This record gives sequence, C-alpha cells and structure tokens, in this order.
Amino acid sequence: MRFKALLQRPAQPKNATWAFLVLPAAASAKLPTRSQVTVAGTLGDAPFQATLEPDGAGSHWLKVPRTLLDAAGAKAGDTVALGIAPVAVEPEPTVPPDLRKALAANPAAKATWDDITPVARRDWIQWMTSGKKAETRVKRVASGCDMLASGKRRACCFDRSGMYSRGRLGPPDAAQ
Repeated sequence: MRFKALLQRPAQPKNATWAFLVLPAAASAKLPTRSQVTVAGTLGDAPFQATLEPDGAGSHWLKVPRTLLDAAGAKAGDTVALGIAPVAVEPEPTVPPDLRKALAANPAAKATWDDITPVARRDWIQWMTSGKKAETRVKRVASGCDMLASGKRRACCFDRSGMYSRGRLGPPDAAQ
C-alpha cells in the first residue's frame, strides 16, 4: 500500500534524533492486525523494515530513526511518501541481556521460549520491559520465566492493540 504521512518530532526528549509518523486510517485498516505488525517498504526511496506500533486508537504509528531519516533525506515537518507491506515472516525480536541471562538460568523457561513464535516472544519482551520502574522489570522477568517454565506460551493479560490500556500506547505527542 502507498500513502503519505507527516513526520513529527516527539515532544520528549527535547533532543530526540528520531521522528515518527501516524499511518492514515485507511492504510492502517489494510494491515492484518490492530496490534504490532512488521512491515517492509520504502520511505521516499529509502528501504526499511520496522515494526509498526498500535496507537491505542485503532491505528498504527512508526518510529523513524535518524539513519532512515538521513537515507530518505527527510526531517520532522516533512510530508513523506511511503510504500509498505506486511512481511511474510515475523523477524526474531532482540532479547534484552537481563532476559537472556534469566532464560539461560532456567532450562524449562528456555525450552518454552524456544518453542513459541517470534510474535509471542515479542509480546513477552514488551510485557517484561514495559514497566516504569526498574524493580517492576526485575519482577516481570522473574515471574515471566516462572510462567514460561510452567508451559505458559502467551504473556497474561497483555493488550497488544493498546485499545484498552489505561494509557495510550501511541506515539509521543508531537513537539509544538
């Protein structure tokens, strides 16, 4: 699918080197899910692969890193042309070092981890790392490994769409 979108600068941090864009509703509606979905495509003429995030309002947003902005010759405030399509195979998520260490110390959790899909692994990682406090993350990694060790394949009660979360998952508010 092809569309145009406005590149926006996040309000925080003030010195952010990245931008974001919100997909038009019609483009988002063509995606296979309201939750995270990995796409491949072009921003201008620059190729990329990225995971779109739910915005909590039934659409998606894309974080555009500095390297992609530079490759596309774009900056916050520009309207850019995109062409995207969902990838055929979801990529493996990057496992944070603390989770990698915890899985290595728990063979039963690691066995379940190795047997679940990349999307399920991405959900576990997001749930474990989304707490605001460091102690929350430590507790979630430990309890997540316990749940995986008992054979649980999906992170409990995790709203992948952001539609029912207390706070919106959506993009950072645009800077004024």
